[in-house]
Amino acid sequence: MATTAITRSGLDPHRFCKQLQGEETALYVLQNQQGMEVCITNYGARIVSIWVPDRDGKFRDVVLAYDNIDTFSDKEHHASDFGAVIGRYANRIGDGHLQIDGKTYQLPQNNFTHCLHGGPDGWHYRVFKAQQPDSQHLILTLESPDGDANFPGKVNVQVTYHLTEDNALEIHYAAESDAKTVINLTNHSYFNLSGDPTRTIADHVLRIDADRYTPTGTTFLPIGEIHPVEGTPMDFRQPKEVGKDLKNFEEQQIKNGNGFDHNWCLNTAGDATRVAACVVCPATGIGLEILTTEPGVQIYTGNFLDHSAVGKNGISYGPNTAICLETQKYPDTPNHPEWPSAELSPERPYRSLTIFRFTK
Repeated sequence: MATTAITRSGLDPHRFCKQLQGEETALYVLQNQQGMEVCITNYGARIVSIWVPDRDGKFRDVVLAYDNIDTFSDKEHHASDFGAVIGRYANRIGDGHLQIDGKTYQLPQNNFTHCLHGGPDGWHYRVFKAQQPDSQHLILTLESPDGDANFPGKVNVQVTYHLTEDNALEIHYAAESDAKTVINLTNHSYFNLSGDPTRTIADHVLRIDADRYTPTGTTFLPIGEIHPVEGTPMDFRQPKEVGKDLKNFEEQQIKNGNGFDHNWCLNTAGDATRVAACVVCPATGIGLEILTTEPGVQIYTGNFLDHSAVGKNGISYGPNTAICLETQKYPDTPNHPEWPSAELSPERPYRSLTIFRFTK
């Protein structure tokens, strides 16, 4: 059941109540015995706040977002992917070109010539049906009809959030389709582990268990090759401050992404018991470990935040005030059959798990 009381992180649930797309939006709260809280709205299945303790036991909200449904749903003036589940296909499909069994589908071209995050009406702008069986689980479901954004197949998707007692947020994804199609789901939370989004994440220390990455061109689409990270700013195999190369625009890949906006090919090979990436804020001691069944992770350092988005506590979000760690299939995978498959079919349902595990 949706909450009505002011949350620990200071959100007013009444500001998330609205009828959209024939459904009621609301704010749902997950809590554990350690005092951790996660607030989620069924609009875009978005994480709105994550309330975690720092090394001194002080709780902080470590994600960027809006504090009301009106701003989230005003796409014309406040288009955002803050905290959202992205689908049908997170990241980019080159030229919006999708071919399945010899048939070509032209998808929306909403980012240069590419289809980004399922198009301009992706799942982050849809209202999911919500069911909360207990204080630590939230189940969100959505039906995407055949031809949605010109993707083939009717798809039923379920996203289950589970807050554990060891301060981990598990995100279980499941999807089924009545026809062959593609799918690539991720969560697009913007993390600032200082709890103060007036500060950048340049001092955050990042490690990625990846020897390779997919370099991009000037339109942020992978060029179709996989390169080693060794000897490049993309080498985070040992912990390194995000800010070390963040503005090193003499490096072509940093220039192309206006910072980090790239996919790393994980060494963890779908093993969600292994830490794929981790980031730590030295000022607070708060750490975030990422575990996933996905083959890749997109690291985005909020390069295009420009203070136009005014979020919680009236704070305007500036450049590099967050880092996103988006577990995923590689971008443009449908046009690269040699990469881990994004196929979804009646015979091949989709199951994926990503865990955000917090430490201090």
